[in-house]
Amino acid sequence: MINLILCGGSGTRLWPLSRKLLPKQFVKLFDGKSLFQKTVERNIQLSDSIYVVSNAEQYFLAKDQLTEMPEADTRYLLESVAKNTAPAIALACMSLDSEAIVLVTPADHLIKNERAYQQVVQQAKALAQQGNLVTFGIVPTYPETGFGYIESRGVDVLSFKEKPSLEVAKAYIDQGNYYWNSGMFCFKAGVFLSELALLAPDIYSACQQSYRTIIQDGTTSRIPFESMEIIPEESIDYAVMEKSQKIKVVAADIDWSDLGSFDSLNDEMPKNSQGNAILKRGDDVPVITINSHNNLVITRNHAIATVDIDDLIIVDTTDSVLITKKGSSQKVKDVVAQLKRMKPELCDVHRLAYRPWGSYEVLLDTQKYKIKRIIVSPGKKLSLQKHFHRSEHWVVVSGTAEVTNGNKVLTVRQNESTYIPVGEVHRLENKGKIDLVMIEVQVGEYTGEDDIVRLEDSYGRA
Repeated sequence: MINLILCGGSGTRLWPLSRKLLPKQFVKLFDGKSLFQKTVERNIQLSDSIYVVSNAEQYFLAKDQLTEMPEADTRYLLESVAKNTAPAIALACMSLDSEAIVLVTPADHLIKNERAYQQVVQQAKALAQQGNLVTFGIVPTYPETGFGYIESRGVDVLSFKEKPSLEVAKAYIDQGNYYWNSGMFCFKAGVFLSELALLAPDIYSACQQSYRTIIQDGTTSRIPFESMEIIPEESIDYAVMEKSQKIKVVAADIDWSDLGSFDSLNDEMPKNSQGNAILKRGDDVPVITINSHNNLVITRNHAIATVDIDDLIIVDTTDSVLITKKGSSQKVKDVVAQLKRMKPELCDVHRLAYRPWGSYEVLLDTQKYKIKRIIVSPGKKLSLQKHFHRSEHWVVVSGTAEVTNGNKVLTVRQNESTYIPVGEVHRLENKGKIDLVMIEVQVGEYTGEDDIVRLEDSYGRA
């Protein structure tokens, strides 16, 4: 069996913790592990290999986090444009043997009852081997209005239901044969493709055409932008599952959460004696709660003190602070919608941002200049690039940098510096054995991250 992990999604309902370039599935929330890592851990016990479908930015996050785990047989499919789950699954299945059993799982689910999970996966696998498309129905614990539902009779699916009103959700719970639609599936690759060709021939045909243009690089497959553009955007539910006559459902009572809001995250966090859930960077960041109860407090750098407050969610990520009442955190997506118009970079990237070559952290950002701490991993290098609106001063704090600055290649050591004029072609590389740490001071009329013209890149970025 092959575990196909879908890494798409930006997790906007967990802003500001989750951003476009570090979505919730890669944020380390539980015991120093991300939801992506816990997904791999959970499924590698049941699968022969892992198949990760993502965009280019998430690919580097996935590869980096997999280096922290036991080695597994892993391959990657990189989409240049997100086209929802039906095309993502189809393109992956086209590269597999038609008889291969595929377990499709999102990367951002939390499952705490792993023994029960293993049992339902085996049930799904047996049904899939019989030629069925199997979906996992989560046994509901309350009338949730944010999920779709599956109506069933035994393992037979009677209907799929859209997100209901509270009254309808209560009726579903009372009736007892309705499950939450989990977004997890199990089937033979060939069976899924046959049903897609029958029920959504336009998607199947476009995926076939795009698949012929795949660029293979070892275990990584990339689909060019022009090829992805022609594929219709559709979910597996709408394209196949709601129309097929081969659908079965397994009831999954597995202590599951999609962590779709801070309220659901709070439910999964350990609490102190006052009922407060606290997530912070380390013991050196104090969080003081005086006569404060049942709050969720998340902080990275700043000390936070609460006095005489209850039932709040407080999230501090250095550049942004979210404060909301419990029960209202689903409305965070409305905040993100406004921010996309007002200051879109706050939706895209943290001050601490991870890149395929390492990371950078913005220490100070003003109208005319920006200061960053940059860490380049051993053997890594940034793209060959230039900027139209800023110059850069680089000071090496530790390690040794090889710097391309126009026609010159310089070695810059600890306590040494170099200057990159506006418009000059440049590159930073770490050929050493330890991290290269440096301070970068950008000066100019505009210091946004989109003022980068990449002339050459080792990581396939445009």
